[in-house]
Amino acid sequence: MSGKDSLRRHPAFVAFWIAEVASSFGFQMLSVAVGWQVYAITGRAFDLGLIGLVQFVPSLLLALPAGHAADQLDRRRIFVSGQLVQGLAVATLTGLTLLHGIHEVGILVLVGVIGVARAFEFPAMQSILPALVPPALLPRAMAAKAGADQTATIVGPALGGFLYLAGAGVVYAVSAALLLLAALLLARARYVQAPAKREAATLKVVFAGVDFVRKRPDVLGVISLDLFAVLLGGATALLPVFAKDILHTGPWGLGLLRAAPAAGALLMSLWLARRTLERHVGLIMYAAVAGFGAATIVFALSTTLWLSLGALFALGAFDMVSMVIRGALVQLDTPDAMRGRVSAVNAVFIDTSSQLGEFESGVLAAWLGAMQATLVGGIGTLVVVGLWMLLFPTLRRRQRLQGEPDPRGAPTLP
Repeated sequence: MSGKDSLRRHPAFVAFWIAEVASSFGFQMLSVAVGWQVYAITGRAFDLGLIGLVQFVPSLLLALPAGHAADQLDRRRIFVSGQLVQGLAVATLTGLTLLHGIHEVGILVLVGVIGVARAFEFPAMQSILPALVPPALLPRAMAAKAGADQTATIVGPALGGFLYLAGAGVVYAVSAALLLLAALLLARARYVQAPAKREAATLKVVFAGVDFVRKRPDVLGVISLDLFAVLLGGATALLPVFAKDILHTGPWGLGLLRAAPAAGALLMSLWLARRTLERHVGLIMYAAVAGFGAATIVFALSTTLWLSLGALFALGAFDMVSMVIRGALVQLDTPDAMRGRVSAVNAVFIDTSSQLGEFESGVLAAWLGAMQATLVGGIGTLVVVGLWMLLFPTLRRRQRLQGEPDPRGAPTLP
């Protein structure tokens, strides 16, 4: 990669990337501490599910209003405000813990506040990225961002667990500092957003992102492909069953199984951050999703730990390729005035598919068994890829991420 097209030559993106690292590490460490502390207080596994629920509900209910806000207001201010709210909420957790005034309800309320902040932050953050680098570098930028997220996913929980030995308050204090640092870094970054046309928050305007996705075959194809692939390929939700009953390993083996997809995704993101996808991006995306399904099948049939780890590693790598292509294509095919609302629609699909995918895997495993359920999911993913190649032929023939007009024409902005 030449110096001329290096991401390092774009200071605003560098500041954004460092802020993303700080924010991701802070959130991953927070997640570990909250889980441990709630379970230590109540001793009820059900309460661990409530932690996820109070984050998921705001992300689902507020996604479309948050997308409208991202298209009407200064996106950087929304992102910075989200980080500040999260940092202050975690700082409150720190104070309550150190003063021994913490209780389950208080934790859930503050986690709910964090969920609301993250719901507004996501479409704004997604919409900022295309303005920080030239369009040709956007796939690399998305890969670099995804690499930061994967690194935090691997290292953050371990670091949070280690710091928890000194007490939950220490983890919360470090997490709050990282979130506030992220806010400061992005507040100082140079970012220019085109003035938005002021529009009242009518149903037509708020749902404009849904209408846009529906009328753009390529955008609809990549978003819906992600939805069904994640719904069917939810092998990671069943990892405890595989570790104990099929691979006959202990907690250390489960830890390796959980880390393998993230490791594969991280290494692939590092490679993609230094390469430009210039041709056959549609076929590459379909091949990556098919590879995801094939790796799921290998994992389902494996009875050896090392083969299972290899399959999960490949699964994570394939998923990263398709994720970068899907994300860049959606951003580049969407006018800047619509990016917040379209990102919000994408967020609904991502959150829904993740949650329902885990539920589907659990129900199918209870009915058929873990191995059979995972096998059906892998085969189903391959079937979906075949169907989508027929249903979205323009996506199959797509050569580049940028610069290919929609043959049906873009819908009129509301």
